Amino acid sequence: MPAPKSSFLDKVLGRIGRLDAEGLQTVIQRLARERSFLETLFDVIEDGVLVVDEQGRVIYFNQSVTSLLGLKPNADEGQPIKRFLPDLDWKKIARGDKAGGPQVVRHELEVNWPRPRFLRLYAAPLDGEATGSSGVALILHDATEARQKTFEAIESERMQALTLLAASVAHELGNPLNALHIHLQLMERELKKLRTPDAGPKPARLTRYRHSRRADADTVNTVGKLQNYLTVAKGEISRLDYIISQFLQAIRPSTPKLQPASLNDAVRASLDLLGPELKNRHLHIEEKLAARLPLTPMDPAQIQQVLVNLIKNAMQAMTSGGTLSLSTGAGAGGVWFSVDDTGGGIPQEQINRIFEPFYTTKAKGTGLGLMIVQRIVRDHGGRVELASRVNEGTQFRVWLPSHERRPKLLEAKLHD
Repeated sequence: MPAPKSSFLDKVLGRIGRLDAEGLQTVIQRLARERSFLETLFDVIEDGVLVVDEQGRVIYFNQSVTSLLGLKPNADEGQPIKRFLPDLDWKKIARGDKAGGPQVVRHELEVNWPRPRFLRLYAAPLDGEATGSSGVALILHDATEARQKTFEAIESERMQALTLLAASVAHELGNPLNALHIHLQLMERELKKLRTPDAGPKPARLTRYRHSRRADADTVNTVGKLQNYLTVAKGEISRLDYIISQFLQAIRPSTPKLQPASLNDAVRASLDLLGPELKNRHLHIEEKLAARLPLTPMDPAQIQQVLVNLIKNAMQAMTSGGTLSLSTGAGAGGVWFSVDDTGGGIPQEQINRIFEPFYTTKAKGTGLGLMIVQRIVRDHGGRVELASRVNEGTQFRVWLPSHERRPKLLEAKLHD
């Protein structure tokens, strides 16, 4: 088995005592060139490379780290690594480095500065498998895009399953619901006939009328109860019909027909539509609409659908009154609107799942409303932001771009 090749530095160290001043100068120049070569090599690597000493202080990082973690050359050298990666288990890495042996730690973490990213981290001791501690090399791989693609693939599979389920539900329930609705209408007509009074008792029938008054009172009472039962049944059928329509909207997304439109008009139209229900719940409405809001490319019907879903969520979150606030504004290359409530809020452990299909915190929810909201906003090129505090309330904020996204075209190659 051939002996491993020694590096240039190993050769120099073996004869450093025999080098004169000129030889040392040549060695230094050679080392400077190799250092420059290695720094250039590390700076063109897409992954971040950090070197941390045994105390957990940063002593080197390449160019990619400045974009991944926001470190500044020279200024942040010597700073603790926990300052930039607070979720990193540095104590575990340091123990592994000191113990020696094959210690490569793999860790996944999220950072929010300078922008949200999902990172895969690999940590390996600088002294290999030797015992003791001389520092650790950290390799940071940006897995944000890969993670997003994974989420999109999972969402696509969910949508396919949802499509099959919704089609089956719509087919199986549609016809029976229509039949029930028709028969309830027929029953309501018959009850109206029973409730309609006669022209009045004639003198010859006065005695019989007096004897039948008690029976008529019982009939009126029964008719009233049946009418209440019918109202409840019709309401439940309407709710089932709403569930089916939500399924169909979820599985048959339509491309938004963008046109310059007023976001304030969409907000006012949504409030007018839900006005009776808002009044019935005794909610206080606050409108904070920007006075000079530019027209924005949007599908007004779809944006109104987003608003209706968010307003209904806010209403249902405030079971014993409260304040519903709707605000609009412009900035950062787009316009935005927010729907705020003073309900019970959403616990932190539920926020990450709130946009998942079928996931709902309401007893009679479908778990599809917010998924439809997110899909419509995404098709408009916008984004949905959620902030919530338990026992204080929730805010949904939707941002829409001011300019329509243009498809990227391949550049034509010119031939001489």
